[in-house]
Amino acid sequence: MRAVVCRAWGKPEELELEDIPAPAPGPGEVLLEVAAAGVNFADTLMIAGRYQERPEFPFSPGLEVAGRITALGAGVTDLAEGQRVLALTDGGGYAEAALARAADVFPIPDSLGWAEAAGFPITYGTAHGALRWHADLQAGETLLVHGAAGGVGLAAVEIGKALGARVIATAGGAGKLAIARDHGADSVIDYREEDIRERVKALTDGRGADVVFDPVGGDVFDASLRCIAWSGRLLIIGFAAGRVPEIPANILLVKNVAAMGVYWGSYRRHAPERLAEEFRELFAWYEEGRLRPHVSHKHDLSEAAEAMGLLLNRRSTGKVVLTTGAA
Repeated sequence: MRAVVCRAWGKPEELELEDIPAPAPGPGEVLLEVAAAGVNFADTLMIAGRYQERPEFPFSPGLEVAGRITALGAGVTDLAEGQRVLALTDGGGYAEAALARAADVFPIPDSLGWAEAAGFPITYGTAHGALRWHADLQAGETLLVHGAAGGVGLAAVEIGKALGARVIATAGGAGKLAIARDHGADSVIDYREEDIRERVKALTDGRGADVVFDPVGGDVFDASLRCIAWSGRLLIIGFAAGRVPEIPANILLVKNVAAMGVYWGSYRRHAPERLAEEFRELFAWYEEGRLRPHVSHKHDLSEAAEAMGLLLNRRSTGKVVLTTGAA
């Protein structure tokens, strides 16, 4: 099978496309014929040796895939060969076949295409878990979403609307703001041209945002602390801006703010039963038309470096996906 292989820590252009043997499923595992794999910022960190987990060489990146089940390991009884599924993996998704734990495999609606399914689990799972479980976002509250044209940000915009919130979206440039509006944002802020704190205060009559969803960090995070409402909830999703901010505890104190870190992937180990419940709700919302996964770029496996470069250079919106040609 074709697979993108990393043999040393480095940059995307140092990855190689190789022909390697397909893996076999062990107990509790499933083998998938991969139709598409989602490309994530975490993949770029993993091949650089800067991710929280450092796999042994050689390895293939890729943490989410969609495809058909081709083989079941011992003890797997609730899935079947031939099923259309999406899956979370510990790596290995940039290949024509990939292994996943049965608990990380979820049958998908027939109407959900391969590319959209491949980019679905991490972005929508993270946004849903953050807003539903951590922030307990309520109908009528104001949600501020940063990086709103990116994969997880765009998912947060849609899920915020599905939960009945008023959504204010920030992004850089008119094109990205238009995408956020198209996916449900009520108001938009161009952080390149506008002051986030002032605009949020103006849009909320001085009250601020009840919930802030921040996958960006850096200066955007600092602005969020100054435009969050009293008793607001600040969701720390990631640090795409590069700088990990420090939180002045006095601001949390005087405004009764709760700052919550959200590492959604940890639920796979600590509370896997919640994921099945979560995806049932997300797939129901998708079939109702509330969620519209946006894939801005599709690339063949052989173009993995180019696909990763789109993320690193912030030239994509929604998701970037690798495809294998499988149907």
